[in-house]
Amino acid sequence: NGAVPGERGKQDKSVKRGNWGNQIEFVLTSVGYAVGLGNVWRFPYLCYRNGGGAFMFPYFIMLVFCGIPLFFMELSFGQFASQGCLGVWRVSPMFKGVGYGMMVVSTYIGIYYNVVICIAFYYFFVSMTRVLPWTYCSNPWNTPDCAGVLDGNISSRAALNLTHLLNTTQKRTSPSEEYWRYQGVGWGMGSWWWWGPTDTAVPFTCRRYVLQLSDDIGNLGEVRLPLLGCLGVSWVVVFLCLIKGVKSSGKVVYFTATFPYVVLTILFVRGITLEGAVTGIMYYLTPQWDKILNAKVWGDAASQIFYSLGCAWGGLITMASYNKFHNNCYRDSIIISITNCATSVYAGFVIFSILGFMANHLGVDVSKVADHGPGLAFVAYPEALTLLPISPLWSILFFFMLILLGLGTQFCLLETLVTAIVDEVGNEWIIRRKTFVTLGVAVAGFLLGVPLTTQAGIYWLLLMDNYAASFSLVIISCIMCVAIMYIYGHRNYFKDIEMMLGFPPPLFFQICWRFISPAIIFFILIFTVIQYRPISYNEYVYPTWAISIGFLMALSSVICIPIYAIYKVCRSEGDTLLERLKNATKASKDWGPALAEHRSGRYAPAFSPSTESHLEVQPLQPEKGQSEAAAASPVQGSNGSAHSQDSRL
Repeated sequence: NGAVPGERGKQDKSVKRGNWGNQIEFVLTSVGYAVGLGNVWRFPYLCYRNGGGAFMFPYFIMLVFCGIPLFFMELSFGQFASQGCLGVWRVSPMFKGVGYGMMVVSTYIGIYYNVVICIAFYYFFVSMTRVLPWTYCSNPWNTPDCAGVLDGNISSRAALNLTHLLNTTQKRTSPSEEYWRYQGVGWGMGSWWWWGPTDTAVPFTCRRYVLQLSDDIGNLGEVRLPLLGCLGVSWVVVFLCLIKGVKSSGKVVYFTATFPYVVLTILFVRGITLEGAVTGIMYYLTPQWDKILNAKVWGDAASQIFYSLGCAWGGLITMASYNKFHNNCYRDSIIISITNCATSVYAGFVIFSILGFMANHLGVDVSKVADHGPGLAFVAYPEALTLLPISPLWSILFFFMLILLGLGTQFCLLETLVTAIVDEVGNEWIIRRKTFVTLGVAVAGFLLGVPLTTQAGIYWLLLMDNYAASFSLVIISCIMCVAIMYIYGHRNYFKDIEMMLGFPPPLFFQICWRFISPAIIFFILIFTVIQYRPISYNEYVYPTWAISIGFLMALSSVICIPIYAIYKVCRSEGDTLLERLKNATKASKDWGPALAEHRSGRYAPAFSPSTESHLEVQPLQPEKGQSEAAAASPVQGSNGSAHSQDSRL
């Protein structure tokens, strides 16, 4: 850790900001952040749709050349400066707008992500019953087209079920699908989660019982109280887990980051013992090598890697900022990235073993029951669980797993915002009141999420999902790579990493950071633009003003970059525009390691008033502070002069 023989050892701890209790806490938190709901309900669907086992090839290629390098860059960036997504841009102040863009993205995602968690809470609570409410078609909200797998008449129509499913005029709807739609659920193009009603007319008495979806995005209607209550529960849980920052969340992740793997393993063992499970797994893994040449397959692989790892959200920088300065974040980035992707593959076995069993029970092809997003999490999988003995138990475990997966990501989203605010203000007053900042952000997030629990909430949820964190993330990540590698300078950054880790980044990562990863990010951006389709919700067409709001949300994070750059250039010193640009992009004097004991070489402090205030100077052995202070107190000499008992002072 940089200690010299004969000197007292360096503490390598930030008393002012705090650190992780140990390195396991950081790894588990980062795994919980990266491994989210998309690993369970999106990757398996992408895999079987894009060539099964053949999709693994472009997926891991993108992981190696884009995912891990970007992950390592963000971890090393935050760890070196020990600052959040705003403070790190002392490296090039003109690009501080990138940090503000990350905050805006994290705000949008944090608002609607917790609404998804609240739906999982809702299903978790309603699963605590003897018979799951979506088991049979005898409920008030069911339609004449409902056909449950456990209904008495299912055997008579089993042989004709496939034809029935393909018949566009009379489509079978499962009890779980109707329960999901009427209770606030459905699945549509371009969205990861949303809900809505069926096209079948429902008696007015039934429409009072369920969520009454409004006819337009501008007609909010009334608040769905059960979802509002679950949203409150979600935010209370998130706040309590972050009440003491990383000190408390670091202990919570021992459970929230590991228990989902226990549930996945339980469901996997149960799934592979069912009849038809092998068929479902083979459907998931059977390679279709001809699809390798399809550009869309590579685009889906790159996009899944990029969004799954949480790049450009600001969370990775924030979590790494609480590491000790000499922590081996290179090792951590590889471990966390591979764990994230391995979890996605493992979840595919869990999902498709159950779907294969359900397809075998219905006598149809696996493709007829396979789905993704909430259509998988809240329709297909819950319906399959009704076929198992003690189905409420499996349902409780499954939705509890979804809750934990969502909370792991939500912790980091909230901590990203809180850390950025506290670091930006930076005085002792706000540091001591960080808990109140966390409470304020949580309350604001809850209030902003209330409209998403109204009758028109689904429209806004779908709008935010499609626009708030889509191409803007790609642009932010691309600009970050350019700013670090070409504005600050790749040689400077490589020296910083060598100073921090004791070795420079491997040559492979140097090449990826400078050339390959930015090129892949640009490819993802082009792919996103080409694949863009206006969002739709069944037959509902979004009005022009709503789509305009969606684009404004997307631009609100990106526009921070040029606005702050112009502001910084105008405030910089210089007689000409070129001089102002040079001063605005030049690293600040207080850029570098946060602790004075780590600032050596070109970061050796000059101890001027402007820079000394940003450095954290602390005793190397705090526990001896009082005794040394006593020893250093002045005493009265025989000649009446005062002198120190410790001449070293």
